[in-house]
Amino acid sequence: MNEAFYQFGLGTLKIKYKDEKVVRLSVVDKTTVTHNQKNKFTEKVLQEIEEYLRGERKQFSIHYEFLEGTAFQKKVWKVLETIPYGEVLTYAEVAQKIHNAKAVRAVGAACGKNPIWLIVPCHRVVGSHGQLTGYGGGIPMKKKLLEIEKKYKEVPLPVPLKLMFNSLNF
Repeated sequence: MNEAFYQFGLGTLKIKYKDEKVVRLSVVDKTTVTHNQKNKFTEKVLQEIEEYLRGERKQFSIHYEFLEGTAFQKKVWKVLETIPYGEVLTYAEVAQKIHNAKAVRAVGAACGKNPIWLIVPCHRVVGSHGQLTGYGGGIPMKKKLLEIEKKYKEVPLPVPLKLMFNSLNF
């Protein structure tokens, strides 16, 4: 397992990776930086995360793998992958999607154990009345990520592209 550390908009990012696949993302205390194994792959991961934080990226193209987690957790994380940019589901809705409507609290716990928290968007899961509850990075980070997505969800096309699309007859 390799690790790379970068400063980014939310603190110090630790990227744990194996064979050009992200296996864990963390925001860590700068003093925990140990052996730093940066390479082209980790530079691409950082680039995509920074683009996301600037509202320039709505989907990630980097590869990742869940090396840890129970079968239940992995089922929940698969549902998280399907939540569109700028949208949210409640914990109860995620429980329904995995065909276990009574597992609302377990869904919350699984979201909290998500090792690839930004790319597999557990921040898009909210309480039953839309309230922000629980997040591994803290509620302020969850709020910031949802605000970024709300702000950039429907970014209009630049004028030259808009003119080009308007001239096409669909």
